[in-house]
Amino acid sequence: MEHNIPLIGEKFPELTVQTTHGILTLPKTFAGKWFILFSHPADFTPVCTTEFVGFQKKYNELKKLNCELIGLSIDQVFSHIKWVQWIKQELKVEIKFPVIADDTGKVASRLGLIHPGKGTNTVRAVFVVDPKATVRAILYYPQELGRNMSEIVRMVKGFQVSDSQKVAIPANWPENELIGDQVIISPATDEKTAAQMPKKYKCFDWWFCYKKQAPKKGKK
Repeated sequence: MEHNIPLIGEKFPELTVQTTHGILTLPKTFAGKWFILFSHPADFTPVCTTEFVGFQKKYNELKKLNCELIGLSIDQVFSHIKWVQWIKQELKVEIKFPVIADDTGKVASRLGLIHPGKGTNTVRAVFVVDPKATVRAILYYPQELGRNMSEIVRMVKGFQVSDSQKVAIPANWPENELIGDQVIISPATDEKTAAQMPKKYKCFDWWFCYKKQAPKKGKK
């Protein structure tokens, strides 16, 4: 039976996977949490090694955002275990998140992680999934370009602000060139509301208004 890959706004598919932390069921294992599933082309390769170290360096920050990490490649679990051990021994970085062993390629196929034009290994994909198991963002990178982990953390932070405050997030937030760390108000959809927008918010025009972020609970 042929499946379409999950798209933004759809539910993450139910998958039972073998990982370095044992058998896990997605998205159930991370119920009530955000999670980032990322694929890498292969174990024991230099760019992927830098990425695993980079993800681990951001892991505690992500956990504070109620967000988990899980990696994936089409290597066997034995390769994953040995590689993770090597990173700890040689680079002094302990990889604390699970890594999916997809040596059959079934998970990669289900998630659209193999792009024939870039070889038979998994590309560098990223799925950002929210606590309701909805796919919120998908990124694809080729083998030759490593990812920016700070951007992935920024995405989770931005989604959380957007969801809690019902606002949009500008480019390069929280260091946007026009409005800094402020957030964008949804444009008006009728003339009366449009006329009120500049009276309620800072605006470049009625369709481009913004405000400061609401303070976090417990902070003033």
